[in-house]
Amino acid sequence: MRTEIVELSKLGPLPASDKASVALVKKFQDLIESIESPVSDKEARALITLFGPDECFGLAWTLLHLIESAPGWPIMDSLESSSSPW
Repeated sequence: MRTEIVELSKLGPLPASDKASVALVKKFQDLIESIESPVSDKEARALITLFGPDECFGLAWTLLHLIESAPGWPIMDSLESSSSPW
């Protein structure tokens, strides 16, 4: 798994837009934008866990597009266990 995805996983889910510091959003943005698609199915599974309560200034959409680039997408078992609307 790529270093960027491991680092994102350590940060946890995207923060809510109204509660996020500029520095934290910038860190998420830099890491997400540094990932080249396609991602592997394993990486997509890790990225799915990063959705937060809202779109976090559009970062959730970028994350979604990365996940959709996985060769095995949609990964149904990953979708079934999520309570996130994303």
